[in-house]
Parts: sequence; C-alpha cells; structure tokens
Amino acid sequence: MAVPNPEELRKLQESFRKKKQTCFILGASGETGKDLLAEMLRQQLFSRVTLIGRRKLDLEGPLYTNVCQEVVDFEKLDESAAVFQGHDVGFCCLGTTRAKSGAAGLIRVDRDYVVHSANLAKAGGCRHFILESGACADKTSILLIRRVKGEAEAGVTAAGFDHCTIFRPALLLCDRQESRPLEWLARKVVVHVFPKVFSVPTVTVARAMLNSVVIPGKDGQKVEVLDNATIHVLGEIE
Repeated sequence: MAVPNPEELRKLQESFRKKKQTCFILGASGETGKDLLAEMLRQQLFSRVTLIGRRKLDLEGPLYTNVCQEVVDFEKLDESAAVFQGHDVGFCCLGTTRAKSGAAGLIRVDRDYVVHSANLAKAGGCRHFILESGACADKTSILLIRRVKGEAEAGVTAAGFDHCTIFRPALLLCDRQESRPLEWLARKVVVHVFPKVFSVPTVTVARAMLNSVVIPGKDGQKVEVLDNATIHVLGEIE
C-alpha cells in the first residue's frame, strides 16, 4: 500500500467523505473498537455508522447522531442477517482470549463469529472488509491462537469481497480494564526496548484501518495483508 503524505491524505479523506458511504463495526466495545469508533467520529468519514454487538453501548450526545446500534445473538447470526445489509465498508475487531473464554470460546469468537459475519456482510452488499487479526496468524500452526486467527483470515478472504484488508498487529497497547499479567510484563520489558517491532497502540491500529479505506489499493489486488511495521507507518500519518 502506497502511503501518502499528510496533505495527500487530507485530500483523499475529503474525496471519500463526498461519497457518503456507510459502515459497520463488529467489536466496538473492545479496545481497538473503541478507538476506531472515536477516530471515525472525529474524522466524520462515513454518513452512517452501525455498531453490531451483543449489547448496546452507552453512547450519548450530538457526536453520535449518525451512529445506530444493532443487538445480535452471535450464536444465531442468520436471524440477524438484515443488520448486515446496506453497508459499504465493514470493520471487524472481534476477539477474546483463551483465559477468558476457554479454547472452545476462542474458536467461536475469533473464527466462527468472524467468518459468519463476513459472509453475511458480503451477501448484504459490503464491498470492503477490514479484519483485525494477529501478527502470528497461521492456519497450519499447531498453536491454537495462531491457527484460529489464520483460519479466520482464510474464511474472510474466501467470502469474496471486492477488497479485503487484513491487519496483523503485534502486542496491542492500551489501558485495559481487565488484568493481563503477561502483557503487563511485556510492556515493561520488551516494548520499551523495541517499541515498534513487538507492539502497537490500539489508536494507531484504528487510524491505520481508517486510512486503509481512503487510500486506493493496487489495481487487481483484492486481499491486502498489513504487518505491524506497516500499521505503524499507516497509522501515524494525520
């Protein structure tokens, strides 16, 4: 992906706004999803934003005028197929951990919910799907989290969107509400030594996601995979 300078990016954003496109976000209650929604509303790129999730978020004020919320049961997604219709762009930030949901829960959320949602979005007319995956995604891996992320990528790719952008961030940096001791240790040691190699702030991922929508992709390239280094570059231009 060719990265524009700030002035070029502003022109691309203004041109994109004139298209009055709509989008949805899956996982807006998560750390990346929260930053994505905040940045999306700051930039005002979309004419309407739909949040699709298990519950409604507490959103009040004029800033959220063009935001609507749809509550779905991810175990019965086909019953909510209508909420995936009519969106130009889809953002997926769904994810959990094995510690929080167990192995079966991780597979359901990070793979099954993601792929099922992608298929419904494609059937509903979505043209560009943006997936937050993981740095070590590999569908052939013997490690569960790597394999599940890789399988999710394969499923989303197979949906056949006009354009699909897969983000593979490393350790996500944010002020989490839940405690993750190993992540805390990584921040204290590894992140300070190699801040852009092994980690990336969630707000940087969010900005990179939005920038990837307005920056034209390469002709004929339907699937684009962005690694951690590229996410940093793409998310740090404003």
